[in-house]
Amino acid sequence: MQHQRPKIVDVARLAGVSTATVSRVLSNPDVVSAETRRSVEEAIRQTGYRLNHAARNLRHRRTGGVVALVPNLSNPFFSQILAGMAAVLADAGYNLLIADTRAMGGETLLSYAEPSRADGLIVLDGTLPAEGLARRVPVVLACEWIPGFAAPRVKIDNRAAAALAVAHLADLGHRVVAHVAGPPGNVLSEARLAGAEQALAERGLPAPRVFPGDFSLDSGRRAGEMWLALAPQERPTAVFLASDAMACGFIGEIQHRGLAVPRDVSVIGFDDIELVSHMTPALSTIRQPREAIGRHAAQRLIDRIAGDEGTEDTVLPVELVVRASTGPAPHGPTGRPAVTPS
Repeated sequence: MQHQRPKIVDVARLAGVSTATVSRVLSNPDVVSAETRRSVEEAIRQTGYRLNHAARNLRHRRTGGVVALVPNLSNPFFSQILAGMAAVLADAGYNLLIADTRAMGGETLLSYAEPSRADGLIVLDGTLPAEGLARRVPVVLACEWIPGFAAPRVKIDNRAAAALAVAHLADLGHRVVAHVAGPPGNVLSEARLAGAEQALAERGLPAPRVFPGDFSLDSGRRAGEMWLALAPQERPTAVFLASDAMACGFIGEIQHRGLAVPRDVSVIGFDDIELVSHMTPALSTIRQPREAIGRHAAQRLIDRIAGDEGTEDTVLPVELVVRASTGPAPHGPTGRPAVTPS
């Protein structure tokens, strides 16, 4: 029987310290007390933990910086994630640098995968090319992922989370549900649509009517226009949007046209960004543990810089947050709302 190779987490557990402290002992021992250093070194001896030599050589050339590659810095979704990263990285002696993948060219972005630029990357954009990232610095993927790219992933179960949102709508009596999707081809868009379809199919309900979106406020507004353009008796009584930003845009358009949420349509989003609890009505949504995602992603990267070669996923739990934007389905002739002004 083949024994599993000891990991940095095993050393930390035996020494009674965090994996960040083990990383500091391995990469910058002068900042750690002599007593802690001896405990970690003894734990390394007892576990038989062996440092990856390529990673060790990289540390000797360390820049002291970690780069987060973010697909849209104007999106408030990323604020808590980046705050969680910064806290963990600062504790381990690293600076966090942030690059917006939509504002920079491909070659400029991929230059961050060189040891002279950064000690490691945390990638939050699943559209980046795997071949460009597979260079010489450790990489961790967070939130989104790149199919076929072997690296640790810190994420939620997006399919199950979307199913949870749509199940909430079905439990309120909604039988005709729409979905405003994320960008075509995006891994999150695909997983959330699949979850919505799954929840409806399990209840014998028709597949969701899908409106296009791109996670942005304006695409939510456009989806609202499309919903309003339908004959009143054809409008789905509930809408699940793949991001809170889109849900905000959708609700704004509905209210601008004189209709009310949830009287005329129930709306549920995804993410639980700070704004949505202060809206009128407050938005029902799926809460992602955004700060925890950032903290876990940073710690996984610190471990990889220290030589941990594990690529297993970290999947964090979500929470259904029910607020005022969802309510019972209206009772019209076909379970759809009565005619309302448009």
